Amino acid sequence: MRTKFPLFILVLAALVFAVWFLLPSTAQQLVMVTGEEARPAQLRALWNLLLEQARPPLQLAPEAEIAHVKDVSPFGVNTFLEQEVEEVKRDRALQMIKEAGFTWVRQEFPWADIEIHEKGDYTDRRNSSERSAWDKYDNIVSLAEKHGLQLIVRLSSPPAWAHAGRPELGNFGPPAAQNDFADYVETVVHRYQGRIRYFQVWNEPNIYPEWGDQQVNPEDYTALLCSAYQRAKQVDPEVVIISAALAPTVAQDGRDLSDLVFLQRMYNAGASKCFDILSAQGYGLFSGPNDHRTSPLTTNVARHVLLRDIMVRNGDAAKPIWLSELNWDAVPDTPDKIKDWGKYGVVTEQEQARYVPMTYERAKKEWPWVGVMAIWFFKRASDSERDQAMYYFRMVEPDFSPTPLYEAMKQYIQSQP
Repeated sequence: MRTKFPLFILVLAALVFAVWFLLPSTAQQLVMVTGEEARPAQLRALWNLLLEQARPPLQLAPEAEIAHVKDVSPFGVNTFLEQEVEEVKRDRALQMIKEAGFTWVRQEFPWADIEIHEKGDYTDRRNSSERSAWDKYDNIVSLAEKHGLQLIVRLSSPPAWAHAGRPELGNFGPPAAQNDFADYVETVVHRYQGRIRYFQVWNEPNIYPEWGDQQVNPEDYTALLCSAYQRAKQVDPEVVIISAALAPTVAQDGRDLSDLVFLQRMYNAGASKCFDILSAQGYGLFSGPNDHRTSPLTTNVARHVLLRDIMVRNGDAAKPIWLSELNWDAVPDTPDKIKDWGKYGVVTEQEQARYVPMTYERAKKEWPWVGVMAIWFFKRASDSERDQAMYYFRMVEPDFSPTPLYEAMKQYIQSQP
C-alpha cells in the first residue's frame, strides 16, 4: 500500500519551489540549463527535462577514441564564394575569415555550375563568351591555399540535364541516374587531388526541397552516398567523406522526415561503410546555447546528441560529428517587412554574438564527439535578400562591414590557446 504525503508537505514543497523559482538569481541558473531566458519557457523546459528522466539513458560513448576531433580546429564558416563575380571580393572574404582565426571554409561546388549543359561538358556558354566552368573554382581553391584555409567542399545541386525531364526532382533533388553524380564526384576529386581532402555528399536529403518535390528516401540517399564514397576513395584513398547534414525536424509526413528516423534507416541500408564523418546541423532555433533537452520532439542546438546515440548503437562510436551549419537568426523586429520572419527563431545581434561563442565553449566541455563547427554563414554577394529571414544569419554585410557576431568570434578565437 502506497503512503500518501500529508497535504501540508505538498503545499510547503510548492511554496519553496515558487520562492526559489522567483528569485532573481535563479533565472540565470535556469538559463544555463534550459537555454531559455523567459520564466514561463524555463518552467516548460524544466518539465521537459524531468520527463526525459523516464527514458533509457543515451549511449554516447564519450570515452571512445574518435577520429577527426582531437587535432582538428573547430572553427569553420560557410561561404558563397561562387556567387562573387569579382575575384578581389573572394580574396577579401577569405582574408577576413583568416584574420578572425577560422581554419575551415565550407563551400559548395554546385554540380549545375560546373557540368552545366550536358554530361562531360565543362565549358560555360551561358554568357556571350565561352570559358572553362572550372576557372572560378580553381580560383577559390588557390585563394584558400593562399590564406592557409582548408576547404570542406559540398557536392550537390544537379544540372537540369541530370534530371532527365523528371519534374518531381525539382532543382535540388537527386539525379535520375545516380552514376552521373558518381562520375561528377570522381572528376572533382581527381582534379583537386592533393589540394582538397574533405568532401561532403549532398545537403539535408531528409527535407523538401533538397530531395526534390517527392518523398524523401533514406535508402536512395544511402545508395548515392555509397556510390560517391567508393568513387572518391578509388581516386584518392586519403580523402575524407562527410555525409550530408540532416535537417533537424520532427516531421513524419514523407516529404520531410525526422533526422533521427532518417539516420537509422541509413544505417539499416548499410551507410556505416560509406562515410568517415557524420554531419549534422547546429541551429539554436528557438532556445539558447545551453538548452540541455534531448527529446526527439525538441529541435535545439543539442539535437546532434540524439544522432550520436544512434551512431553508438550502430557501432560507429569512433566516428565524429561535424556541424555543417551553426547559428541563430538575428532578424530585425519587423515581421511585416521580412518573409519567413520567426521561422528560424528570433534573437538580437547582441544575443547572436553571445550565443555562438558560447556554443563553441559548450562543445569543448560537453561534446567530445564534435569536431568542426561551421557558422552559417559569412556573407552574401548582395543585399537583395534583406527582406528574407535567412539573410540575417550573416557575419558580414555584402560591403564587408562586420556584424557583432564577426567581432565576437574574432575575439573568442584569438583568446583560445
